[in-house]
Amino acid sequence: MAEADPARPKPRASAPAAALLASAFVVSTCGLIYELLASTLASYLLGDSVTQFSTVIGSYLFAMGVGSWCSRYVRKDELRLFVRVELLIALLGGCSAAALFLLFPVVDHFRVALYGLVLAIGFLVGLEIPLLIRILRGFDFRETVSNVLTFDYVGALVASLLFPLLLMPHLGMIRTGFLFGIFNAAVALAVLFALPRTARYRSEKVASLLVLLVLGAGFVASDRLQRWAEVASYGEPVIYATSTRFQRIVLTRRDDDVRLYLNGNLQFSSRDEYRYHEVLVHPALGRVANPRNVLIMGGGDGLAAREVLKNKAVQHLTLVDLDGEMTSLFSRTAMLAKLNGGSLTDPRMTVINADGFRWAREATGKYDAIIVDFPDPVDYSVGKLYTETFYRAARKLLAPGGMMAIQSTSPLVAPRAYWTVATTLEAAGLQTRGYHVYVPSFGEWGFFLAANGPIPEQGNIPPGRFLTATIDQRLFDFPPDMARRPTSVNRLDNQVLVREFADAWDKYEG
Repeated sequence: MAEADPARPKPRASAPAAALLASAFVVSTCGLIYELLASTLASYLLGDSVTQFSTVIGSYLFAMGVGSWCSRYVRKDELRLFVRVELLIALLGGCSAAALFLLFPVVDHFRVALYGLVLAIGFLVGLEIPLLIRILRGFDFRETVSNVLTFDYVGALVASLLFPLLLMPHLGMIRTGFLFGIFNAAVALAVLFALPRTARYRSEKVASLLVLLVLGAGFVASDRLQRWAEVASYGEPVIYATSTRFQRIVLTRRDDDVRLYLNGNLQFSSRDEYRYHEVLVHPALGRVANPRNVLIMGGGDGLAAREVLKNKAVQHLTLVDLDGEMTSLFSRTAMLAKLNGGSLTDPRMTVINADGFRWAREATGKYDAIIVDFPDPVDYSVGKLYTETFYRAARKLLAPGGMMAIQSTSPLVAPRAYWTVATTLEAAGLQTRGYHVYVPSFGEWGFFLAANGPIPEQGNIPPGRFLTATIDQRLFDFPPDMARRPTSVNRLDNQVLVREFADAWDKYEG
């Protein structure tokens, strides 16, 4: 028998083998997209993004391991099973975001549905690569395993870049899910047509076409499904909804009540937001001798800016908000611009779209008053804006005699979280005075004044729809159930505030 010549090049990959390798790339990309969809959706709906991402990704990877282990029991007809697995993943993964959004407002145990779906998809994804490797075993293809894994890892990279930069801001979660379900089903159909001797797989070809039609219909109806889910969740007619790179923005309207929700959390109701914003702004501005230069951190809806610009002493107002789509929406939409008094287009206003944490650390200006109006610390990405590090940066921006006001959650529902803000401000070298007000949409809500020196007992408070000089004095009285208690400093490396906030609100909401 003649010996093989080691110098002779091995045969190149056949077209069917190349198609299977391309399938490895596609299925890997789809698999990671479903993982990211479930993690992001869980953080939107349940809060605490670190916990949700950790538990969802951990569960998904565990299920993948179980699926890979179970693949050893497949003894024959790997191609048929691979196609069926792809179609199941296409349906479950493709419909996952829509299903979870629709289930959230109507099921009592949402986490059971969430993790059940995550485990099912993960198990099926775990079967994919072992089955592909077995199918490729029949081809003369060099280094089959390393090539499959290479395509698998490259697909993961592509998915991790596409998801935050393109898919979330332009397609949203529901449409993204359906799109990648279509890709999975297309892989199943492409493999069936690319490989020889697949005539007997007629039922799988028909099933692939049917799945493609279902997912295509879902893709076309994505906006309608999203609206159904949001109407069921909010219980109010949705008049505007969009997903940006940073958040889900939803506006609802019932009669004269316009409400803004960010990632499912209420930000204001037009019926009573004046109470919140008058109390956020005027106790600080009224305790500054001449508030000519003012800074707002957050507050992209322009409502705090409206209150600031009522003060005739203000010559320049800078607003720093992360989301450019948010500030654009509230400046160009007539109804919303009327609500904020056109503050975002006022000639005294400068809007900067940037991360407030980074901006504050790099900024060099001095401000007579700083209004900090960030969302509640529902996760660690927002929690960093309540840390000692951030407050030290903000303190450096205060002009001599300047005053800072910070929205600080409910001292009634979450007293430990509320007073953690005071402890953290004081650790940053600021003196504090806490105050609170009842806002019907939120309940009892808390704020802090902070300054580099003593905070005046009284201020020059202009009469508003709610706030007067007399009411201003009452804001600083705390009954025993909201009184100060010992708390820890919220630092970047511990984020105790996020845990205190989540624990308190979970108990309150049951």
